[in-house]
Amino acid sequence: MFIRALYTLLLATASPLLLFGLYRRRPNKPAFGPRWKEHFGFTSPLPTTNGTRPIWIHAVSVGESIAAIPVIKAIKAQNPEQTIVVTTTTSTGAEQIGKLGNLVEHRYMPIDFAWCVRRFLQAVRPSALLIMETELWPNTLATVHHTGVPVIVMNARLSARSAKRYAKFQPVFNMIAPNLSHLLCLHQDDAERFAGLGIPTSRLSVTGSVKFDIQIEPALLEQSQQLRQQLGESRPVWIAASTHKGEDEQILKAFKAVKQYHPKCLLILVPRHPERFDSVAELCLSQQLNCVRRTSVQNVDDTTDVYLADTMGEMLLLMGAADVTVMCGSLIGDKVGGHNMLEPAALAKPVLTGPSYYNFTDITQQLEAAGALEVCDSAKQIGERLTALLSDPEQCQHMGKAAIEVVRQNQGAVTKTLAVIGKQLSDNS
Repeated sequence: MFIRALYTLLLATASPLLLFGLYRRRPNKPAFGPRWKEHFGFTSPLPTTNGTRPIWIHAVSVGESIAAIPVIKAIKAQNPEQTIVVTTTTSTGAEQIGKLGNLVEHRYMPIDFAWCVRRFLQAVRPSALLIMETELWPNTLATVHHTGVPVIVMNARLSARSAKRYAKFQPVFNMIAPNLSHLLCLHQDDAERFAGLGIPTSRLSVTGSVKFDIQIEPALLEQSQQLRQQLGESRPVWIAASTHKGEDEQILKAFKAVKQYHPKCLLILVPRHPERFDSVAELCLSQQLNCVRRTSVQNVDDTTDVYLADTMGEMLLLMGAADVTVMCGSLIGDKVGGHNMLEPAALAKPVLTGPSYYNFTDITQQLEAAGALEVCDSAKQIGERLTALLSDPEQCQHMGKAAIEVVRQNQGAVTKTLAVIGKQLSDNS
């Protein structure tokens, strides 16, 4: 109790700074508008249902929202009348969930103060809380658990590094653990690490990653092909996905190296955060590169060097239009730890990544072992491998086939996830 009180005091002290960062206006970032009150639990009631209580899914931002989509669709397929409310913390996450239309209701996640969470619970009255990945807020978990609502963590992962950090603050983890009804772990080693921190094995299941159950809609493939026609079907095209500050310069350096051997090549450059769109465009121009933004009316032609994707939630579409994907978040030391390789793999695209991919070690190793992915130590090596791959369509095709086979072999996590969720809801009824 003392630890939680201390945590709440620290949160109260830090919350003005946290809220400033959340609400600060940035270029290309959707505004919260009057809905900012939802962060404090002032949430409008859900539409009247047939008496069933809604399932609450929390996905903090864009990546988690995309990962939750297969689960959302599977739940609705089993029970079309089931109301699902999805919370996100960020406005970019809200924008992604908005694309699901009437499939779900969206609300902003209340801040981790018990009074905010209680107000939210009174308005929504969920039957269960499903958390996508390890987004564990102590006051939220305690408040939800106290009301008798089961808390299930999906895609739960715990790297060796994170396990060591939690172990250093074992009393904090001990405060969180009793409020978790079940953890659906990615792999056996994740489950073993959670068990090592004190989670009973009866509350641990290994279901795999729901991200493997990604479904590529035919309409999206058609849109990707249309985009490729606009970009140029006969020219080499590669994509640098989810770049962070400090990576764009490296990617542009690799692009210039590739351009020496493939003068007509085009780079699709996708910054991870919308507030960086303008600065990345300026960087391209400062390096005398012809840059066309996706949101502009300017057409791409043979003189275009960089196609800057200044939109959100279109990664699959953009990857589908490229020959090779370079997954970023992997070229700036251990700050990020890479990003999800499954999207290009599901599109049968060869993948290159930098040396830092610790957040996606398992899928990276699987793809590398299958010959679908190559790990490059530097931007220089990325340029060299791109030059070789863009000269060898047969090798690209071979890597792409190997990538999609890895995805297929790992699918089925959604079915396992729904089985555990169903049991938890049944036991709680």
